[in-house]
Amino acid sequence: MPANRPPGLDSPITKVILKYGSRAQSWVYRRSGGRIGTTWRIGAGFRKPVPTLLLEHRGRKSGKTFAAPLLYLRSGEDIIVVASQGGAANHPQWYRNLLVDPDTHVQIGPERTPVRAREATDAERAELWPRLVELYADFDSYQSWTDRKIPVVILSPR
Repeated sequence: MPANRPPGLDSPITKVILKYGSRAQSWVYRRSGGRIGTTWRIGAGFRKPVPTLLLEHRGRKSGKTFAAPLLYLRSGEDIIVVASQGGAANHPQWYRNLLVDPDTHVQIGPERTPVRAREATDAERAELWPRLVELYADFDSYQSWTDRKIPVVILSPR
C-alpha cells in the first residue's frame, strides 16, 4: 500500500460508515424526489459542490437492487462516474455488480434514465481524468492512496 494512505481508511468502522451513509443518502434522495442529496459538499466539494446521482445496480450474488450515490460528470450524452470508493484497496460493490449486469438506471434529480455501463478505455480515461479531478480534486488523492487503477465508468443512455 502507498505510504501516504490514511491509516483509518481500512478500518472496519470506515466501511460501516460508508455503507450506512450511502443508504441514508439514497433513501433521502429517493424520498425527496431528488430535491435533497443531489449535491456533494464534503472534502473538495465543500467549497466547490459536486452534482450527485443515484446509480442502481443489481447484486451479482443476491439479485437484489441497490442504489449508490455517486458524483458524476456529463460528457455529451454520457454520464461519467468514478469507482474510487475513497481510495479503498478494493473496487466498490456497485462497480463489480455492473461488470456482471451493465444495463441499469440512474436517477438525477427526479428523472430516472436507463443506461448501459462500460469501463472507459485507457485513452478515454486519460482524456476524462483531468476533467474529473477538476470536478472533484479529491479523486487525485484517492488514486494516490491505492495501488489499484481506479476505474472510470461511462454510462450511456439506452
